[in-house]
Amino acid sequence: MRNFAKRLIADDARGNKPSATKDPADFGACEKLRPNLATLMGNGGYHALLLRALALAQAEVSWLRAVHVKADGSLEGVEEHHAQLNPDELFEGRFVLLAQLLGLLVAFIGKNLTLRLVREVWPKAQLDDLDFGNGDKE
Repeated sequence: MRNFAKRLIADDARGNKPSATKDPADFGACEKLRPNLATLMGNGGYHALLLRALALAQAEVSWLRAVHVKADGSLEGVEEHHAQLNPDELFEGRFVLLAQLLGLLVAFIGKNLTLRLVREVWPKAQLDDLDFGNGDKE
Protein backbone atom coordinates (compact mmCIF):
# COMPACT_ATOMS: atom_id res chain seq x y z
CA MET A 1 0.00 0.00 0.00
CA ARG A 2 2.89 2.34 0.69
CA ASN A 3 4.19 2.08 -2.88
CA PHE A 4 0.65 2.57 -4.13
CA ALA A 5 0.26 5.73 -2.03
CA LYS A 6 3.67 7.09 -3.08
CA ARG A 7 2.80 6.69 -6.74
CA LEU A 8 -0.50 8.52 -6.37
CA ILE A 9 1.05 11.39 -4.45
CA ALA A 10 3.85 11.57 -7.02
CA ASP A 11 1.27 11.65 -9.80
CA ASP A 12 -0.40 14.62 -8.12
CA ALA A 13 2.97 16.33 -7.76
CA ARG A 14 3.61 15.94 -11.50
CA GLY A 15 0.78 18.32 -12.13
CA ASN A 16 -2.40 16.33 -12.43
CA LYS A 17 -3.87 18.61 -9.77
CA PRO A 18 -2.30 22.08 -9.71
CA SER A 19 -3.12 22.75 -6.06
CA ALA A 20 -1.75 19.42 -4.85
CA THR A 21 1.74 20.68 -4.10
CA LYS A 22 1.01 24.26 -3.02
CA ASP A 23 0.54 23.25 0.59
CA PRO A 24 2.50 20.30 1.99
CA ALA A 25 -0.25 19.79 4.57
CA ASP A 26 -2.82 19.34 1.82
CA PHE A 27 -4.43 15.90 1.79
CA GLY A 28 -5.28 16.28 -1.90
CA ALA A 29 -5.08 12.60 -2.79
CA CYS A 30 -7.74 11.70 -0.23
CA GLU A 31 -9.84 14.62 -1.44
CA LYS A 32 -9.53 13.47 -5.04
CA LEU A 33 -10.84 10.02 -4.07
CA ARG A 34 -13.75 11.39 -2.05
CA PRO A 35 -16.28 11.97 -4.89
CA ASN A 36 -15.80 8.50 -6.36
CA LEU A 37 -15.89 6.78 -2.98
CA ALA A 38 -18.92 8.79 -1.85
CA THR A 39 -20.69 7.67 -5.02
CA LEU A 40 -19.80 4.06 -4.28
CA MET A 41 -20.56 3.97 -0.56
CA GLY A 42 -22.37 7.21 0.23
CA ASN A 43 -21.09 10.15 2.24
CA GLY A 44 -21.53 8.27 5.50
CA GLY A 45 -19.59 5.31 4.19
CA TYR A 46 -16.74 7.50 3.00
CA HIS A 47 -16.73 9.32 6.34
CA ALA A 48 -16.50 6.02 8.23
CA LEU A 49 -13.77 4.69 5.94
CA LEU A 50 -11.66 7.84 6.27
CA LEU A 51 -12.24 7.91 10.02
CA ARG A 52 -10.88 4.35 10.32
CA ALA A 53 -7.94 5.11 8.02
CA LEU A 54 -7.13 8.16 10.16
CA ALA A 55 -7.27 6.09 13.36
CA LEU A 56 -4.80 3.60 11.86
CA ALA A 57 -2.54 6.38 10.57
CA GLN A 58 -2.54 8.11 13.97
CA ALA A 59 -0.85 5.04 15.45
CA GLU A 60 2.09 5.63 13.08
CA VAL A 61 2.19 9.44 12.87
CA SER A 62 1.57 11.10 16.22
CA TRP A 63 0.77 14.59 14.94
CA LEU A 64 -2.23 13.17 13.07
CA ARG A 65 -3.95 12.78 16.45
CA ALA A 66 -4.92 16.44 16.16
CA VAL A 67 -6.60 15.85 12.79
CA HIS A 68 -10.32 15.10 12.65
CA VAL A 69 -12.74 14.03 9.95
CA LYS A 70 -15.60 16.49 9.58
CA ALA A 71 -19.14 15.34 8.79
CA ASP A 72 -18.65 16.07 5.09
CA GLY A 73 -15.55 13.83 4.95
CA SER A 74 -13.01 16.62 4.81
CA LEU A 75 -10.12 16.87 7.26
CA GLU A 76 -9.53 19.58 9.83
CA GLY A 77 -6.75 20.28 12.29
CA VAL A 78 -3.78 20.13 9.92
CA GLU A 79 -3.28 23.89 9.79
CA GLU A 80 -2.31 24.10 13.45
CA HIS A 81 0.71 21.86 12.86
CA HIS A 82 1.78 23.28 9.52
CA ALA A 83 4.22 25.80 11.03
CA GLN A 84 5.53 23.39 13.67
CA LEU A 85 6.42 20.48 11.38
CA ASN A 86 8.93 20.23 8.59
CA PRO A 87 7.77 19.27 5.07
CA ASP A 88 8.98 15.68 5.50
CA GLU A 89 6.83 15.20 8.60
CA LEU A 90 3.83 16.71 6.82
CA PHE A 91 4.42 14.46 3.81
CA GLU A 92 4.63 11.42 6.08
CA GLY A 93 1.18 12.20 7.47
CA ARG A 94 -0.33 12.57 4.00
CA PHE A 95 1.40 9.44 2.79
CA VAL A 96 0.50 7.21 5.75
CA LEU A 97 -3.15 8.29 5.74
CA LEU A 98 -3.47 7.58 2.01
CA ALA A 99 -1.76 4.19 2.41
CA GLN A 100 -4.18 3.26 5.19
CA LEU A 101 -7.17 4.41 3.13
CA LEU A 102 -6.01 2.35 0.14
CA GLY A 103 -5.39 -0.67 2.35
CA LEU A 104 -8.91 -0.50 3.72
CA LEU A 105 -10.32 -0.18 0.21
CA VAL A 106 -8.47 -3.27 -0.96
CA ALA A 107 -9.65 -5.17 2.12
CA PHE A 108 -13.30 -4.15 1.68
CA ILE A 109 -13.86 -3.99 -2.08
CA GLY A 110 -10.88 -5.90 -3.46
CA LYS A 111 -7.86 -5.10 -5.57
CA ASN A 112 -9.61 -4.90 -8.94
CA LEU A 113 -12.35 -2.47 -7.92
CA THR A 114 -9.87 -0.35 -5.96
CA LEU A 115 -7.60 -0.11 -9.00
CA ARG A 116 -10.54 0.75 -11.22
CA LEU A 117 -11.60 3.58 -8.90
CA VAL A 118 -8.05 4.86 -8.62
CA ARG A 119 -7.57 4.78 -12.40
CA GLU A 120 -10.69 6.93 -12.81
CA VAL A 121 -9.06 9.59 -10.64
CA TRP A 122 -5.45 9.11 -11.81
CA PRO A 123 -5.69 7.77 -15.37
CA LYS A 124 -1.99 8.34 -16.11
CA ALA A 125 -0.59 6.76 -12.93
CA GLN A 126 1.60 3.70 -13.50
CA LEU A 127 0.04 1.01 -11.32
CA ASP A 128 0.36 -2.18 -13.36
CA ASP A 129 3.32 -3.59 -11.44
CA LEU A 130 1.88 -3.20 -7.92
CA ASP A 131 1.91 -6.36 -5.81
CA PHE A 132 -0.99 -6.58 -3.37
CA GLY A 133 -0.42 -10.19 -2.41
CA ASN A 134 2.89 -10.08 -0.57
CA GLY A 135 1.39 -9.40 2.86
CA ASP A 136 3.76 -6.61 3.92
CA LYS A 137 3.25 -2.85 4.03
CA GLU A 138 4.91 -2.30 0.67
